[in-house]
Amino acid sequence: MRRLNLILGDQLDRHSLLFNDVDSDIDCFWMAEVREESTHVWSHKQRIALFLSSMRHFAEELREQKLPLIYQALKDHHFESLAEALADTLQKEKPQEVCFVTPGDYRVTESLVNTCKQYQVPFKQLNDQHFLSTPQEFKQWAEGKKQLRLEYWYRELRKKYQILMEDEKNPLGGQWNYDQSNRKAFKKEGPQNIPSTISWEADKTTQAVIELVNEEYPDHPGELITLYWSVTPQQAQQALERFFDHCLDNFGDYQDAMWTDEPFLNHSLISSALNLKLLHPLQVIQTAEKHHRENGAPLAAVEGFIRQILGWREYVRGLYWLHMPDWVEMNALNAKQSLPNFYWTGDTEMTCLHHSIKQTLKYGYAHHIQRLMVTGLFSLLYGVDPKQIHQWYLAIYVDAVEWVELPNTLGMSQYADNGIMASKPYIASGNYINKMSNYCKKCRFNPAKAIGEDACPFTTLFWDFLDTHADTFKSNPRMGFMLKNLERKTEADIQQIKAQAISFKASLLSE
Repeated sequence: MRRLNLILGDQLDRHSLLFNDVDSDIDCFWMAEVREESTHVWSHKQRIALFLSSMRHFAEELREQKLPLIYQALKDHHFESLAEALADTLQKEKPQEVCFVTPGDYRVTESLVNTCKQYQVPFKQLNDQHFLSTPQEFKQWAEGKKQLRLEYWYRELRKKYQILMEDEKNPLGGQWNYDQSNRKAFKKEGPQNIPSTISWEADKTTQAVIELVNEEYPDHPGELITLYWSVTPQQAQQALERFFDHCLDNFGDYQDAMWTDEPFLNHSLISSALNLKLLHPLQVIQTAEKHHRENGAPLAAVEGFIRQILGWREYVRGLYWLHMPDWVEMNALNAKQSLPNFYWTGDTEMTCLHHSIKQTLKYGYAHHIQRLMVTGLFSLLYGVDPKQIHQWYLAIYVDAVEWVELPNTLGMSQYADNGIMASKPYIASGNYINKMSNYCKKCRFNPAKAIGEDACPFTTLFWDFLDTHADTFKSNPRMGFMLKNLERKTEADIQQIKAQAISFKASLLSE
């Protein structure tokens, strides 16, 4: 064997550089299902099934194209890790070279590199063509800058790919960013005319995976009767078309809004397909732009959608490779609480958390504001050990691959990196959740109150957090307004809030 080409579960891209210069007589592709990828964090059943079904469908496509493939299915071997499975193949096949595209996880990269070195097999690490920038380009852009803000990296990529541009330098409509236009809450009657999602009937491959996951991982979180997510490029394309045809026009206005028993609203639901490489981001971006230029889709909605892919996705990946492996150990706010048990069950009186977590346990999905301003906000205010909430997000969401999940969690959500990613912590009281949802209407807690039996834990913990970390943030100009409001409270108010926060935290520890 001349070359062994490794394909990982989040690299299901037929246009990968691995497929260049392939000689089927002397080269071979390699894929492996191993337990460690489902157990190094306690992965949701939907997430495990999505990866395995997508991998098996991709393998079927390679076989149909008569490409040589070694595929190690979960029950056909005893290897726990990718390193063990790869080591076995290296010893049996003795390839002259191993090739792999940069993984989406530092841990996996180290594992593959160390295995090749251990068995003295030369290896080549290829750029992931699925992204629109490289870690090297991001590092070069970042050099010498005190702060690395999304907005400026996003503008560079807009100009590079000529996306939503009037000309080479100026943005369409005269603005780079329409975020201020995309923060509406639903009126009291709630969301209207929400389109149904696509439900794909499980084929033999997916059905076999569902049975396998329920048999092999019965105690893992979540439910798996139906797999809700696209597992082939064709299904991913159908999901994308549903979004463009039925959701895009309303996506912008209400992308931050939340509503009881409405898990999907007008969101695209394609993040897992993008992260597994079933869709190419440039195709998605260019199609979105076309819907504005030719079909009249609102510019604010289209720009907001494109910013999530061309801006945020590329930005967090650049930051991930710039700061790993140090990032995972950061804990700037010295947070030490254990993750509350209700994150695995949804069993809590706080309605916003109950609905967001129950939804997550069913689908392996919650949209970005549910993640940032409900589950993430509570974790930050409560003071959860950043590594624990990071592992929860990585385990529980179908679109979680570490390159995107870790920066979003440890950086944006938990401020564990002391501002590498976010210029201030994303904190708010229960009033924000009340403004952006109907969760508080059916909750026994009052979002306006920080003290008393019906005080909202978010609001209590918000003021306690501000008081605890006031010295840390007093020089942060973006925290000035909040700290001024804290100063208006009397010492008696502060002491009551802190006593209530202590009591609430103790009640969680006793559960």
